[in-house]
Amino acid sequence: MTRQNRGPTLDGVSPETTTLLLVRHGQTPTTGQLLPGRTPGLHLSDAGREQAARVAKRMSELRLTALYSSPLERTRETAQATADATGLSVIEDPGLLELEVGDWTGEKLADLARSPEWQTVQHEPASFTFPGGESFREMLERMVDALTRIRTAHPGGTVVCFSHADPIRAVLAHEMGTPLDKFQRLSVGPCSVSAIAYPSDHDPLVLTVNSTQDSLATLTAQ
Repeated sequence: MTRQNRGPTLDGVSPETTTLLLVRHGQTPTTGQLLPGRTPGLHLSDAGREQAARVAKRMSELRLTALYSSPLERTRETAQATADATGLSVIEDPGLLELEVGDWTGEKLADLARSPEWQTVQHEPASFTFPGGESFREMLERMVDALTRIRTAHPGGTVVCFSHADPIRAVLAHEMGTPLDKFQRLSVGPCSVSAIAYPSDHDPLVLTVNSTQDSLATLTAQ
């Protein structure tokens, strides 16, 4: 059971619009060093917990409808900070999971960067499937399906979805009409907020990408 948090709606967004706030989880001890994939038992670092607290404060300014999270510990812990600040419960959705990197799970990023496959990951990701894991196309389809299901369940609401860098970047590129091969050009840092508005009468509007400081209540739909 969820409870609606009291606060302002996003400025300039009509009641017929459903807004999704996409939040990457906070920093972990492996951030920037390893490719964690879906490794279980990976928790937020001290810095990550501080980031989660800051994003929770930003979220408490808004009138939120629901909170969703990838089931992994690092996203759940990030989402729980916002749950504590708003009184909303966290709903797990496996569609928001990290990319399944299969045999590459836990590999050092520095080692992967020296492999020829890494160049494909960076420049032609739409053609790449991780050995024993997902393709980037499968990840995007899964993420789009999840967000469609979530926004359909909360028409006219403002919903927060806690996920991971690549799934968020891919869906942002998709909603901007950018080819999947170019999604790596988007930056989505730990505990950054990206926002997409879904009006009932026209195409989605990407309101912000990789926001870490500004008040979310000032977002406007142009």
